[in-house]
Amino acid sequence: MMLLECTHTDSQSTQSTRRNKKSRRKNFFISLFFPYFFSPCLRASVRGVGKFLVTGFFLCLISCVRASEETPVPEPAPAPAAVVWYGAVPSAILQTGEYPLWFQLTENGPAHIESIEDAINTAAFIPWPLALHVRFFLEREDELFLTINRDGFMKLAPYSGNVTGIAMYRFSGGEFWRQYTVGGFVFYDDKPAALLYLDDRFLDTAAPFPLPRTWSFNMESNRPFPLDIPALQPFPTEDGWSVDTLRFAGGFTYYRAVRKSGSRPAIRMFRTADLNLDGEEISIDVFYSSAPHAAEITQTLPPLPEGFIYTAIGRVGDSLFASWEEQDNFYIGAAGFMVIKH
Repeated sequence: MMLLECTHTDSQSTQSTRRNKKSRRKNFFISLFFPYFFSPCLRASVRGVGKFLVTGFFLCLISCVRASEETPVPEPAPAPAAVVWYGAVPSAILQTGEYPLWFQLTENGPAHIESIEDAINTAAFIPWPLALHVRFFLEREDELFLTINRDGFMKLAPYSGNVTGIAMYRFSGGEFWRQYTVGGFVFYDDKPAALLYLDDRFLDTAAPFPLPRTWSFNMESNRPFPLDIPALQPFPTEDGWSVDTLRFAGGFTYYRAVRKSGSRPAIRMFRTADLNLDGEEISIDVFYSSAPHAAEITQTLPPLPEGFIYTAIGRVGDSLFASWEEQDNFYIGAAGFMVIKH
């Protein structure tokens, strides 16, 4: 500001300024600080302003620190807990037609094959209690419920969504089910119920009796869950009891309890009209007379290779279902099922 003001003086001052141009720069600092050192009033004023600035700075700093202590920055609220539940998911949607859809059972579930000939010589023959195969099935309205030996459950049902067809669901029992044989399949309290037992006739095993031994499934998950049946409670596994048969016939549910170990081996057979109640003990003749007979399949189905047979047939929606096995006496090789529009 001082330099700017000097440029607006009269001509005499201007000439003097030009003569003293070199000394002006030196005198600038002297003229700037000289009054401060030799003027008591100015020095007092400057000291007062300095004290004011310093005091204001520390007051501002203290107030900021107190403000930060008194009003902490709020943490973001945690996201609310939630469960996204999808329920049972179909393994596939089958769109049937005049040509059959063939499936072969594997440890990873049913695998689609182009033709039944593709199943020939693909699996070793093993005793039927140890082999993968469709053990039993139940029908209800347009739905079909299956038990797969040494694996779990399956369900086939009409499906309408982005595509239409037959939904195929698998409910795998995992490693637990792979140790045991399916001994029965009935409806209990409107739920499909499968019985597992330890079959040691063909294989020495260290596996214990299955506990739980009765299982079911629903459409809330692709996993089976244990199901307690009161009629079987009088035969606990810890006392050496195994229940190896459970079937429905003529308005009654029949079951057999076996105890091989201990001082009192026994075989006892029962039937009941309500699985919530204890059954009545029956004779061996009554028990075996309730066993289902092999039904002759009269429906015209696609031909099978030599050594293969159809074992059961059912209906799902507008299609036919038929299970098949590669058999050699009590041994099963490949096994699976076929679906075709009826």
